[in-house]
Amino acid sequence: QVQLVESGGGLVQAGGSLRVSCAASGRSFSFYTMAWFRQAPGKEREFVAAISASGRSTYYEDSVQGRFTISRDNAKNMGYLQMNSLKPEDTAVYHCAADQVYMNGGARLTRSYKYWGQGTQVTVSS
Repeated sequence: QVQLVESGGGLVQAGGSLRVSCAASGRSFSFYTMAWFRQAPGKEREFVAAISASGRSTYYEDSVQGRFTISRDNAKNMGYLQMNSLKPEDTAVYHCAADQVYMNGGARLTRSYKYWGQGTQVTVSS
């Protein structure tokens, strides 16, 4: 059983940076793939990035590649998403997710993950 709590969201101007965090409870976190998804008003939840349990492999949605960086610290049971060069279209509620997921196309699917956080709002003004 893993519980996830996001933090660090807020309001930022276009071009700015923000880091959101995901605090995990439970001993299994270090064995799980962790991912970030986002959901804008009126839209479906979409994949942003994923990182393998060891942290050695990462996978990004094309629209954030080169701007966002996913990372984790298993010793602290923490996950992070560093977001640079933010755009208004990045505005959404950002959720972290975790489960035993292979780092392939399945990692971008919401149904691959059992454990979810409640989300943190990120708003990018133009």
